[in-house]
Amino acid sequence: MLRTLVTALLVAGGVSCGGPVARQYELRGQILAVDRAKAELTIKHEDIPGFMPGMTMPFRVKEAKLLEGRAPGDLVTATLVVEETDAYLTAVMKTGTAAVPASPPLPSASGVKTLDAGDEVPELAVVDQDGRSRTLSSWKGQVVALTFVYTRCPYPTFCPLMDRNFAAVQQALQNDPAVRGRVHLLSISFDPEYDTPGILKTHAARRGADPSVWSYVTTARDDVDRFAASFGMSIVRGPAPADFTHTLRTAVIDREGRLASLHSGNEWTPDDLLRDIRDATAKR
Repeated sequence: MLRTLVTALLVAGGVSCGGPVARQYELRGQILAVDRAKAELTIKHEDIPGFMPGMTMPFRVKEAKLLEGRAPGDLVTATLVVEETDAYLTAVMKTGTAAVPASPPLPSASGVKTLDAGDEVPELAVVDQDGRSRTLSSWKGQVVALTFVYTRCPYPTFCPLMDRNFAAVQQALQNDPAVRGRVHLLSISFDPEYDTPGILKTHAARRGADPSVWSYVTTARDDVDRFAASFGMSIVRGPAPADFTHTLRTAVIDREGRLASLHSGNEWTPDDLLRDIRDATAKR
């Protein structure tokens, strides 16, 4: 029943009456990696006017044949199609070749020990969307599911997907008396210069976040970078505002403040996270 509910929520949240509205942009950049299993190209791209600043990130291709002949070092132009809940490349044209940079930029927090399952999660002081100072241990005694986002993220399968997944998980939790009131969701912004409490409050309202279940929080940049790095997350900050190259991490922390499970990337589903939450809630 819950699987049906979650699926229905995601479908309802991602399709308008007239179907998804697609926007198209020209993308220019250099291929750094080719993942044929995932049908993805990792591209270091220039600014995409009207959409996002230059950064390095994976892009799904619409058709696997677009990967044919593509290799790291290729300079390319491509058509980026952005829908409400999806984005992909529909054309990839090679324009030249250049050496792949030997040393990519270091993450903003490096040398931080990565947590293993069962490790105690480090303390973190945050400010929530209502401007209240909190600590991660404020929710000790509850299971905490957390993820990392920034509200200006435009790419629908990155931070916006984390928001949609958490919205579906929130609804499922509110409809399940076995876990209602025993779990809290945290979306942690790593863009504190822009994501002030007022911005977070507006964003949370748009996402339907019930503050008794789901909080948006942020903290000082160095603190959030170190905290994210402890989950194996990489954040590389560019010179321009909102110029982030980042990975994705979503974690479940048990009632004693220990890491229970960790999801990398964006392939996990609300049902996956709900299963981890229930396992952590049931654990004595």
